[in-house]
Amino acid sequence: MKSLMIQGTSSGAGKTTLVAALCRIFSDKGYSVAPYKSQNMSNFAYIIPEFEISRAQAIQAIGSRCEITPDLNPILLKPVGNYNSIVYLNGKRYKKMHAKEYYEKFVNHKGIDVAVKSLKTLQKNYDLVILEGAGSPAEINLQKSDIANMKIAHKANASVLLVSDIDRGGSFASLVGTMALIEKKYQKLVKGFIFNKFRGDLDVLKPGFQKLKNITKIPVLGTIPLIPIDLPEEDSLNVIPKDIRWTKKNILKIDDELNKLAKTVKSNMDIKSIEKMLQ
Repeated sequence: MKSLMIQGTSSGAGKTTLVAALCRIFSDKGYSVAPYKSQNMSNFAYIIPEFEISRAQAIQAIGSRCEITPDLNPILLKPVGNYNSIVYLNGKRYKKMHAKEYYEKFVNHKGIDVAVKSLKTLQKNYDLVILEGAGSPAEINLQKSDIANMKIAHKANASVLLVSDIDRGGSFASLVGTMALIEKKYQKLVKGFIFNKFRGDLDVLKPGFQKLKNITKIPVLGTIPLIPIDLPEEDSLNVIPKDIRWTKKNILKIDDELNKLAKTVKSNMDIKSIEKMLQ
């Protein structure tokens, strides 16, 4: 039973696509792999008569070559406006909840119980579970009710890789700042940094890696270039959800794109060091 978790310094850092790529990389290495996200807020869903989960985890499951089940995303929140969401548990509609009720009465009681049960099921059935965080683990106003980042990493006994979107700028500061704001009891879980969406001369960037390690004691394990990705959109305020037909043809297209993504990530990350963490 091994677990790896990808967290980000912000939303949109590239957690979802990086998890998908790593799922394919470790599946190619012979591991039985499953993706997992305890709590996902998204109107982009994978819907079949039996259950409904986030579309992102379904695509990651294709990357893993594993069965798509509700355990991959035990809590799905579908926003409906005015701080309300429809809450799905284990793929089934639970109820409509206001954010205040959700965070004050649900997450640290029924929410964490549901999330951990699914996590343990996956850890029992797979060699490797690759978890995806949500937003940032450094939202200090939300840490008590955050069951998508460090709390679940601790439950999973997972090594955490922290990814930052360098195309937005400020990555060194965001990595150092995130580490400073993570609760001390969880800081030791972070084993490596990843710079994502890089374009430019890597030699110009590299001198900062040692300075970053001197400050944080954590190495940089990858710099992923900014590349075009032809996968179904992730949830975003700027994106209108589009239906996907989960036909054999479309799944093969996603599968091909995941192979290309995995190849790029593998050639720009220290996979051997990551594999050592899992031993």
